Amino acid sequence: MKLKYSSFLIGLLLPLSYVSADQASLIPPNAKAGECYAKVVIPAKYETIDEKVLVKESSEKIDIVPAKYDWVDKKIEMTPASKKIVAIPAKYKKVVEVIEVKPASHVWQTSLKRDGIPVSKEILVAAKLKGVDLTGANPGSCYKEYFTPERYKVVEEDIIVKAESEKTEIVPAKYEMVEKTIEVSPAGKKTIEVPATYEYKEDKILVEKEKTIWKKGANPATKLNGATGEIMCLVKVPAKYKVIKKKVVKTPATTKVVEIPAVTKVIKIRKLVSEPQIKKVTIPAVHQKIQKRVLDTKSDFIWQQSNESVDKGWGYTGHKICLVEKPAQSKKITKTVLDTPSSTREIEIKPTFKTIKVKQLVTEAKEIKTPIPAEYKTVKKKKKISEATQGWERILCQTNMNKNVILKIQNALKSKGYNVGKIDGVLGGDTRRAIDKYQRDNSLATGGITYEILNALDIQL
Repeated sequence: MKLKYSSFLIGLLLPLSYVSADQASLIPPNAKAGECYAKVVIPAKYETIDEKVLVKESSEKIDIVPAKYDWVDKKIEMTPASKKIVAIPAKYKKVVEVIEVKPASHVWQTSLKRDGIPVSKEILVAAKLKGVDLTGANPGSCYKEYFTPERYKVVEEDIIVKAESEKTEIVPAKYEMVEKTIEVSPAGKKTIEVPATYEYKEDKILVEKEKTIWKKGANPATKLNGATGEIMCLVKVPAKYKVIKKKVVKTPATTKVVEIPAVTKVIKIRKLVSEPQIKKVTIPAVHQKIQKRVLDTKSDFIWQQSNESVDKGWGYTGHKICLVEKPAQSKKITKTVLDTPSSTREIEIKPTFKTIKVKQLVTEAKEIKTPIPAEYKTVKKKKKISEATQGWERILCQTNMNKNVILKIQNALKSKGYNVGKIDGVLGGDTRRAIDKYQRDNSLATGGITYEILNALDIQL
């Protein structure tokens, strides 16, 4: 801890503040045993003075007396004359028609019964190959066989139950709401104000003149106990200025006479876009599906005529084929057919009108000018009344510099809104910067922890 606080004291004895060229005594005056001193910077003193600055130049205010108008009546066509087409629908009637769903046929079956098992084409071909005269056989003749029965499936057939026809549709006339511009106030002239335009200009005011000051530097040979002397450098400090903004007239106010176009009013009216039309629509035929049985798979047979004996070695299956004659089948269906075609007729529609009021100019507008005086602002300006000096101030020594004192300093600075970093009783970089900033903000001597700053923070040792 001893080395740490010694380093801190050496750091504070090397201030970064500026001093005047007039140096203080090299030895602290009236020093007592046990007291510690450091050469610090006593800041320059300033006073604040007021200065009157122009912020807005004089100008003119222009008032416009508006023109006067009277209202008159005007007749406007709202909807044009047109035609309307009315559709007369077509008429239909129903008729009954007999259609053949299954023609008459000769069918080979396993018996002469009405519900006998049908015979496949492949079996008949096989029987023919074995000598059966299928084409010359008479209805009612039978043959015995070895067979695999043929299979049938039910299929659907599409038939027309209502013929294709036409339907008349009326496409009505199309209108759109359009905007029609009518003149409600005639063209005229108007005097308008062209206001003054302003711009902001920055004006630099001298706050502090250029000067030369002494600045402390670090000696590379400085030891931790601060046994060596100080180094002072004479540097030039540039003049300080304060920039203020003032509002000045860029272009003065004036008037100009402008042409006032006629004032119009937009109203919505119906406009014919397309005439009504007659459209023929084809109504497709209506179909109906009916089911039919058709051959699906064939069978394989060996045949012998039923009244003939079979040779030895042939096995009888117990089946036989017989030629059966089946009559045709028909079905009645009801169709809807066109009786009277559709037609149209036209109806005349008259136009419509509306009377509206419009404005008519009576007297033109005129202008009245009023002068506006300039505006000024009083600004604060700092004036130096004494230069910064360098002198000896009593500071904390190692004997009274402890963690409790540092904690008091940190808490006092934090309560005044300064950032001291972590409050831990250790003199870190944030605490050092907070001490220096507080001294500068309150025009206290800078360069060390003086009793002056302790008194200002109301810290008792």
